[in-house]
Amino acid sequence: MSAQELDRAAPTVQVLLLQLDDGLPPPTYAHPGDAGADLLARVDVTLAPGERAVVPTGVAIALPRGYAAFVHPRSGLAARHGVTTLNAPGTVDAGYRGEIHVNLVNTDRATSVTLHRGDRVAQLVVQRVEHADFVVVDALPDSARGAGGHGSTGGFAGRSAAPGTNIGAPASEGDSS
Repeated sequence: MSAQELDRAAPTVQVLLLQLDDGLPPPTYAHPGDAGADLLARVDVTLAPGERAVVPTGVAIALPRGYAAFVHPRSGLAARHGVTTLNAPGTVDAGYRGEIHVNLVNTDRATSVTLHRGDRVAQLVVQRVEHADFVVVDALPDSARGAGGHGSTGGFAGRSAAPGTNIGAPASEGDSS
């Protein structure tokens, strides 16, 4: 199957878009098959080292019920400048109709970063989501992982757990994790 055939086979969902700033283009995908559409900064913003800002994008959307959009960081912005998103991914629920904002932070310890109006600052990924029917039970069924989390599978030899945690601690007898 060719790349063009693969692109045509990809499912799409219609998302209604309200452009709140006619001077900016709508979100677009940089390449065929990309998961995230680029969100642009509606204003100039300078982030000092460690500083965060809520940056407007100039767009609002209406998603169909059963979908959500997720605001993800841009890898190049993070790798080159240390700028990433807080609360990542940020969730845009189907019922939200306000302007999408991006919570940005400059993680660089020494250098300020200036982002200009029209710069790509995040990616918007639209996904189908299920609505959970939470059922209260007295106990959960066993699983191969059990209650192990936050580093329970290892990966960093020679590091001990932070005081007051069981991260990296060996499983106790009878523990199914």
